[in-house]
Amino acid sequence: MSIYLAIFGKPRYLGLLDLQEPVPVRGAWLVTETMRGIELALLGGPLSPEQEERYRNSCSDDSSDSQVKGGEPALQEIAFVREATEEDMNDASLEREEENSVLLKARELLRNHNLSMKLVDVEFLLDRKKLFFYFTSEQRVDFRAFVRDLAKEFKTRIELRQIGVRDEAKAVKGLAPCGQRCCCSYWLHRFTPICIKMVKEQNLALNPTKISGICGRLMCCMSYEHHLYGELWKGLPNPGSKLRTPGGNFLIDGVELSAQSVRIRTPEGKEILVKTEEFQRFKETVMEGGSWEDAAAPKELRSTREDTFRPARKRTPEPREEAAGEKSPPRQERRKTEEKIPREQEKEKDTAPQAGAAKKKRRRKRKPSQGEKAPATPVSSPEKTPVAPEKPRQQEQEVRQGEGQKKKKPNSRRRRPQKGNRETPSQQGENTKASPSPEV
Repeated sequence: MSIYLAIFGKPRYLGLLDLQEPVPVRGAWLVTETMRGIELALLGGPLSPEQEERYRNSCSDDSSDSQVKGGEPALQEIAFVREATEEDMNDASLEREEENSVLLKARELLRNHNLSMKLVDVEFLLDRKKLFFYFTSEQRVDFRAFVRDLAKEFKTRIELRQIGVRDEAKAVKGLAPCGQRCCCSYWLHRFTPICIKMVKEQNLALNPTKISGICGRLMCCMSYEHHLYGELWKGLPNPGSKLRTPGGNFLIDGVELSAQSVRIRTPEGKEILVKTEEFQRFKETVMEGGSWEDAAAPKELRSTREDTFRPARKRTPEPREEAAGEKSPPRQERRKTEEKIPREQEKEKDTAPQAGAAKKKRRRKRKPSQGEKAPATPVSSPEKTPVAPEKPRQQEQEVRQGEGQKKKKPNSRRRRPQKGNRETPSQQGENTKASPSPEV
């Protein structure tokens, strides 16, 4: 004899079967007797003693989030009756079709009672001796009058089971946000409690539309890898905490499972990865005001980093062959000579445009002022240029006086002579006599 696992009912209860040889094929339908009555069950595989103990411990754990109130236990021992025949399978399919019309009729009766409950699903047993109704409600409901009306309508024994929103998704079934069938509808047999801390520790976005399932609660898959992240977070501060240092605040964003490291944001806004083993040393160096990049990198890597950021130098080709008996100059002298050459070339480039600009300035002619005479232009040809006849001096003085009158504006105010340059009336008369009067 060996123990096999079986699944029965719409809530997907688990049953333990003691089967003898010959054992039906895995995945075959069996007629079994459970705590609810005679019903069909789907045969699974054999269980080892360790697996059986694990199933019993997990289903008897009170931390499960299942809310089937007044129902049977999730794991129970069932008895094998016989293998299902074609007639049993046809009866089961007719019952599934009839359940849809029963659910619609029960919802019409529920409107008359005005109860705060929602009918989710209906289930017939194989012998039709019981009819189960599954409903959800946020509070306790007195449905005794409603049960009487259902018994009168369907002429059978009625049982109501209150379930939670997660059990509703398990019974109704559907597609999860990932595109696959909901885990609870085809392989998950118990609901583990899930909190928002699991989401934070796995570096997931706190967006309700992305982390919630069709039931409106946090998705069950949040607990699948949580134990790996939990081991990685041991000895580390909580996600989102800050390290206050003299150089600023360091923010702990999350962890990288593949790299086994912590993702930290520096005060400059840069993200760095620190191994979980080196986090304590990182904390000590940062709290002392040191730089983690200098402390983490070895000396060889530091020298290579500094060399990579230096600008390249232009080097002249060195002679390969040296004269016999002559020693090559040391490296420092070579570098000095190499640096002098580009400097001289730059100076020549800078002086070239300056010399050209100076030549252009020399070529420009200086415009003579009004009182000065224009300089005579040199004549390259040997022939004498015709000289214009000189004007009499009187005409030149008249022209100058006319230009001066045009430029000077009449000033209504009389200016006072300066203290140091005051002239006596006798001096003024002498000056007027000395200045020649213009001839008309």
